[in-house]
Amino acid sequence: MTQPPRVDGRTARSERTRNAIVDAHLRLIADGDLRPTADRIAKLAGVSLRALWSHFADMEALMAASGQRVLEQRDESFRPIPADLPLAERIDAFCRQRARMLEEIGPAARASALKEPFSTALQRYRKIHVSRVRDELTSTFPEEIGADEGLLIALTAISQWPTWSTWREAMDLPVEAAQAALARSVRALLSPQ
Repeated sequence: MTQPPRVDGRTARSERTRNAIVDAHLRLIADGDLRPTADRIAKLAGVSLRALWSHFADMEALMAASGQRVLEQRDESFRPIPADLPLAERIDAFCRQRARMLEEIGPAARASALKEPFSTALQRYRKIHVSRVRDELTSTFPEEIGADEGLLIALTAISQWPTWSTWREAMDLPVEAAQAALARSVRALLSPQ
């Protein structure tokens, strides 16, 4: 019988501290502090500023780690939609899932929007999110999209945070109304012309 590898105590503590810092960063953002300072992050994580900076070279590195965590949470939350369901059911399932996931990433997306123009890590994560939505669309609506890149681009654009944010924040729509707007848009784009 093989023994599991031993975990060095310092390595385990270091990983716990690193996770606590990322958790604190994301908690502050979720609570509405879209530009949390290192001091506030360290205080909430229960670590010193020195410990924070020993785990992350700068705020860009912390944002990269937090962005990775958001991607992991998104992946855990995602459920593939069977492509053999009737179109109306796929549209409904897709829009319900997108609404739920967009609400989940909302705080991080708001915070990212403030820093993304200056952060290569956040720009990279934004492209990853776009790519994943494209993949989700092509796997959910393979026959309807086919090789129509223009259709895929349009569907991707309406399924992303900026559109959702417009409905939810600029137009003050409740989740149900924003989801209905998304569903109407998806149905209109997928309807045979």
